[in-house]
Amino acid sequence: MTMAGRLPEPYGRDGGGANLADILERVLDKGIVIAGDIRINLLDIELLTIKLRLVVASVDRAKEMCIDWWEYDPELSARARREQLNRENRELRERLAALEALEALEALETGRGQRQEDDR
Repeated sequence: MTMAGRLPEPYGRDGGGANLADILERVLDKGIVIAGDIRINLLDIELLTIKLRLVVASVDRAKEMCIDWWEYDPELSARARREQLNRENRELRERLAALEALEALEALETGRGQRQEDDR
């Protein structure tokens, strides 16, 4: 006797199907690339082109593919942010030193000019 009101078993419980975690693990392990282009034309005039490229992979797999931009983005990496701040500080110190040297040179020339007038 079968039960007419019985609901089907949820996915992954019957042993035959893969559950979401297994699928996600496989995708992240191997990686997947999704690519597509969107073009909007009006009377054979291209108005807009959008190129979409999406890579879904684990961090380890992405690094194997030489994709590691998040390590160098100051918004995502504390190390990258420190490096950016250190670089900015170094550039500001160099600019300050150049301005101080220019100021000292101008003061030296002004002092030399005053001495020459005093000597006359």
